[in-house]
Amino acid sequence: MIILSVLYIIAIVAESMTAALAAGRRNMDWVGVCLLGCVTALGGGSVRDIVLDHHPLSWVAHPHYLIITSVAALATIALARIMHRLYHFFLLLDAIGLVVFTIIGCNVALALELPLTVVIISGMLTGCVGGVLRDILCNDIPLLFRSELYASVSIVTGLLYVAGLRLNINHELVMAIALLAGLTLRMLALRFKWNMPTFIYNRDGH
Repeated sequence: MIILSVLYIIAIVAESMTAALAAGRRNMDWVGVCLLGCVTALGGGSVRDIVLDHHPLSWVAHPHYLIITSVAALATIALARIMHRLYHFFLLLDAIGLVVFTIIGCNVALALELPLTVVIISGMLTGCVGGVLRDILCNDIPLLFRSELYASVSIVTGLLYVAGLRLNINHELVMAIALLAGLTLRMLALRFKWNMPTFIYNRDGH
């Protein structure tokens, strides 16, 4: 679980930095940059914990998460001029964050002995809702509701993880398989622009 903890820190740093860039595009002040960074990095877990009545919230139990995400967001301001060179690197980190958050969300629900459906949704909430909150605060259509493979990647990751555990496969092996499969699917979707079907409706019926 040490590896998962390290990946979690990397993930919240990456999510906070990408949120800071979004804040910069909306001309937010430094307080706004910090808040958006914290909400994006920690919001998914917070919503999960509220929905599952799991207390204390992660950042309440571990206040240093707020410090880490705030520092990451502020560091983005200093690094803004070179951030465009790290675009693909941050896409990778975002994908890592998605699958890591998903596994952590599944673990929380499993520890509460909740049904399989709730476990998968818990993983998806943890992985995706932070980005939804970021996009809503930035007045954008959330990535979750666009045609990109994002929530579906989280669902696949969660299903693989839970299925492996139900088959009594070694926990570390199951976690590695689920993480690698989810990460690979997300990166392939980005590389080849795989999308979900979209619903387009016009008032004239076309």
